[in-house]
Amino acid sequence: MQRVLSYERGLEKFNPLSRVHTYDDFDLGFNGWMDLTPNFVYPDFRQAKTEIDLASWAPTMLSSAPMRFAASHGSMEGTYSLKLNTKPVANRWEEIPASGSMGTAIKRLSGFGNPSKLQIETWYSYTPQQDREGLGEEDIRAFGFYFDVQDSEYRYMPGVRYVNSINGQLVKRWQYWKVSEGVSKKDWCFGLEEGWQEPGVDNLWYGRRYPDGSADGYQWIPNGEQDLLYNESPDKINWIYFRLTVDCRKREYIELQSQDKVFDLRGLTPTLTPRYKGIDNLINPIFYLEADTNRSVNLFLDSVVYSTE
Repeated sequence: MQRVLSYERGLEKFNPLSRVHTYDDFDLGFNGWMDLTPNFVYPDFRQAKTEIDLASWAPTMLSSAPMRFAASHGSMEGTYSLKLNTKPVANRWEEIPASGSMGTAIKRLSGFGNPSKLQIETWYSYTPQQDREGLGEEDIRAFGFYFDVQDSEYRYMPGVRYVNSINGQLVKRWQYWKVSEGVSKKDWCFGLEEGWQEPGVDNLWYGRRYPDGSADGYQWIPNGEQDLLYNESPDKINWIYFRLTVDCRKREYIELQSQDKVFDLRGLTPTLTPRYKGIDNLINPIFYLEADTNRSVNLFLDSVVYSTE
């Protein structure tokens, strides 16, 4: 008997590793992607003590990308994309993130098959809410992706972040997740003596931030400057390809592909932290977005492929 292996046509726009674990086309629903919320296990269902309101991030939703003049834009292929958005609030970059200034989406998974490599791919677009005149590009502070991994020895979060604008000034440069040397737990948790997060966990909102766009939790990717396709108006969506590959045996980065540009990240490593109780064999993919001004901003994911080798 001859076996024939066939793939959905939609996978042709991706370059997955040998084993495709999930192919999420959001025309078919949420596919397990949901809001990233804190642990409501304290009295009156409060979150752990923190300087940041982790329950304030705007909800993840399915969207046909409605625009003021374009009506419903639709997705890259089909009608619906997964939309991350923010509330119309932002602090300056050097300050603690404002409540509601970020949007997140997580897919909660466990490891499978003892892989040597992890990879995430998506086609995405970003735009501010079309509520005023002007390009609006400077209203989007940053967006990014990371894996939350816990193996038999460590918890670690390999990820990348596109710094688009800092305090209204366009930067357009990539960073990778890595905590700077000498950062204490008190530094990481914004001065909170009993802070519960370890440096290297949840870099997207913890750690001190500096005026040039750097932060305790991020390092600049060498030659990481890139002018992404944004277009001339907030109502014009352009779909952009993204891919991040990680070596989970060496616990280091392999490469980032953004549009047709490939950044070699070999030799760069995320921060290894002590294991957390109750999350053995964890592999969660997470996307996130942050506003730079008091204007809602959006990140649209047409579809996402998670694969391993």
